[in-house]
Amino acid sequence: MRSRILTAASAAAMSLLTLPAFAGDPEAGASAFASQCQNCHNVVNDEGDVLAGRPNMRTGPNLYGVLGRQAGTVDGFRYGGSLVEAGEAGLVWAADDMVPYLMDPNSYLRETLGNNRARSQMSFRVRDEETAQDIIAFLATFGVVDAEEETEESGS
Repeated sequence: MRSRILTAASAAAMSLLTLPAFAGDPEAGASAFASQCQNCHNVVNDEGDVLAGRPNMRTGPNLYGVLGRQAGTVDGFRYGGSLVEAGEAGLVWAADDMVPYLMDPNSYLRETLGNNRARSQMSFRVRDEETAQDIIAFLATFGVVDAEEETEESGS
């Protein structure tokens, strides 16, 4: 499984050389994703190919193209109200937002929304900033949504 994830990450990285630079190490991120994230998340492209994680994961949303995407907007996934509210208020996932979110989802949403009762449905926390950066760099190998492109597609 690990070699399949690393192969997919390597292939994606080679095909997306125009992506912005991310501080983390995508190979370390692939390993961290496999050990910490794939129990709840996967990365499935538009054709339905599982690029990372396990097929048919339903606990967390698909993370394909998460960078540059408005928070709380994967079709068919039931997000918690706080994350949807943050997305509606303009939260678009960038590395600077994802690092603190991955390290402490509840605190991040509470600060972002200015609401001490805000809660994330993600209870897992990444333990250190370097690992969070690595996971983000790995996810970036699967594409980064251009915020202007997403706005045009949604018709907004």
